[in-house]
Amino acid sequence: MTLQNRVNLAPTFDQGAGRRAILKFMALADSTPRVGNDPKSVVIHLTTGTGMEIEWKDGHRSVYTFAFLRDACPCALCEEERTKSGRKAGEAAKLAPGALPMFKPATKALSAEAVGKYALKFSWNDKHDLGIYSWFYLREVCPCGECAAGEKKK
Repeated sequence: MTLQNRVNLAPTFDQGAGRRAILKFMALADSTPRVGNDPKSVVIHLTTGTGMEIEWKDGHRSVYTFAFLRDACPCALCEEERTKSGRKAGEAAKLAPGALPMFKPATKALSAEAVGKYALKFSWNDKHDLGIYSWFYLREVCPCGECAAGEKKK
């Protein structure tokens, strides 16, 4: 793999003589191992609504339900909400003590699109579409038993 393929761009701000902040990009080496974080194949079951399957280049296979993916949304709004309630990515929100469950339609992805070569973006039936699910993030939150057992050891 060439260095060009292993570089992230990080924004920096430069205030010149005109005192305007200019957004520049500074190359940072990407230290993440690429083989495990790159998918070999991705299948999204939009029509059946069952979820998504990823076969990774290192041979690992991940299966995600749409409910798990929606509850694991990596956007700042959802991340803050999960952090405040003490939930992990993919963990459904718990009802407050004494609260009655409200009807909630099943979670469904209305569309999915690639974000460059590094991520996916979903539009959900609850009108939410802010999360960008990078391959790295999806591998990190893999719900399979093998990955869950590895998370418990940490």
